[in-house]
Amino acid sequence: MTFRNDERSGIAILADDLTSAGDGAAPFRRAGHDARILLSATAGVPGHAVGVSAVDLGSRVLDEEAAASRTWRAARLFAGSELLFKTVDSTLRGHVAAEVRAAWAGSRRRTVVIAPAFPAEGRVTVEGVQYVRGVPVHESDFARDPVHPVRCSDLATLFPEAVVAGPGRAAELPELIGNGGLIVYSAAEDGDLDRLVAAVPRLDDVLWVGSPGLAAALARRCAHAAGSATSVPAPARRPLIVVGSANPATRRQLAALRARADVQGITVSGDPATAVETLRGLTAPVLTLQTPEERHTPQTAQALARSLAAVVQALTEEHTIDALIVTGGETAATVLQTLGATGIGLLDEPEPGVARGTLLGQLPLPVLIKAGGFGDDATLLRLCHLIRHPLDPGEHA
Repeated sequence: MTFRNDERSGIAILADDLTSAGDGAAPFRRAGHDARILLSATAGVPGHAVGVSAVDLGSRVLDEEAAASRTWRAARLFAGSELLFKTVDSTLRGHVAAEVRAAWAGSRRRTVVIAPAFPAEGRVTVEGVQYVRGVPVHESDFARDPVHPVRCSDLATLFPEAVVAGPGRAAELPELIGNGGLIVYSAAEDGDLDRLVAAVPRLDDVLWVGSPGLAAALARRCAHAAGSATSVPAPARRPLIVVGSANPATRRQLAALRARADVQGITVSGDPATAVETLRGLTAPVLTLQTPEERHTPQTAQALARSLAAVVQALTEEHTIDALIVTGGETAATVLQTLGATGIGLLDEPEPGVARGTLLGQLPLPVLIKAGGFGDDATLLRLCHLIRHPLDPGEHA
């Protein structure tokens, strides 16, 4: 990894929600870096920063002006990082253009490179247009998200001042970056992202903007000897799977898990106390907690997330559960903050877009977090098996 010879230290990842922070940092952990997720920027003010600090700015749930302001302040705070990475959702949800421009202004970087492709999950960029499994994202299920609907697939429309490049122009990248400005990079496979990263002489000349695909390419270039050892958590006696995402992929995963005889759960739509009482009476070794399947307005989604968090808090305080799997970034952030956690110490990335670690704070619970749209129908089955049998490579709950 080549940097300027100055005071820069550490790798900083600025994310608009918790799952983005997790799947942005996890590839660096796999590449040998110590890594942690922080639930606020002030918890990781850099000084002599080491390893990777991935900050959940929570900006996706804010209005555009507030999101841009928070992003600018965080980029300013972490401007001295060796590597500065701004995550964007691989389906372009959220305040993508406003946050990227705010991060650029705060970062003091000369150049921005935007590469949102995540080929492992079928999200690719072709001539500046973002696709999910062959469908432009504004025509996919993500366009019908009531909280963060995607209206535009064309990055050249979002960033009209950008130069659009791709693998065929990789040799021009050093000159383009030297000229400064904003570059949108098309990629259809991981090798395209590797070629992008390899073409940049100094990684700290750039504000990097992308999804887990670009994070993984940067981590491969920045790989080094393993950081401090992190012990694998003990097998969970009784995990709780918390589903706040209404994404169809997550709901199929939950249905596959709930089909097992050793799994029981409930839907929370009202009083958390009633839900707690019901869960106390269940006898299965694996418990699930979910919001109603229909999509919700932002206000309803936030209220439901708070209800889920209240239930989780009650169950952890009385030791009914001893590990968590949470899907949905806003749900995960609400749950962790309610538990008094300041972040997550990362262990690894067991699957693309999934982060495994231990809560930082007074309650060091094992936790797995997953973005709503990631994975196949058996993903929750595998993650449940992993948290119950962390040393067993089997694939069933």
